[in-house]
Amino acid sequence: MNQAVGILEVYGLVCAFLAADAGCKAADVTLETFDKNKPANADSLPVPLLVTVKFRGSVADVEAAMEAGIETAKRTTGIVQTHIIANPTDDTCKMLKLSGFDKK
Repeated sequence: MNQAVGILEVYGLVCAFLAADAGCKAADVTLETFDKNKPANADSLPVPLLVTVKFRGSVADVEAAMEAGIETAKRTTGIVQTHIIANPTDDTCKMLKLSGFDKK
C-alpha cells in the first residue's frame, strides 16, 4: 500500500514554499518534487506560474498538511486546485516524481 498524497496547486513559487513549509510543520509528511505549469492564460492570473506542492504520508497526516497549506496559500496568492489520493497506484506514484522544473 502506497502512502497517501495531497496535491495542492497554487499561484507562484513563493506561495508554494510557504504552503509546503506550513504543511510540513503541521504534520508528519514528506514532499515530492514541486511541479510547475504556465497556462495559456498566464497573463490574466494573479501570478503567471502555477506550482504544485505534493505531500506524502498517512491519510490523516496528509489531510492535516493540506489544511495548513491551504490556509497559508489563501493568505498569499491563492489556490488553484486541491486533491487527496488516499491510496495512489504505483503508476501514479511514478508520475508524482515528474517535474516541469527539471526542464530547461
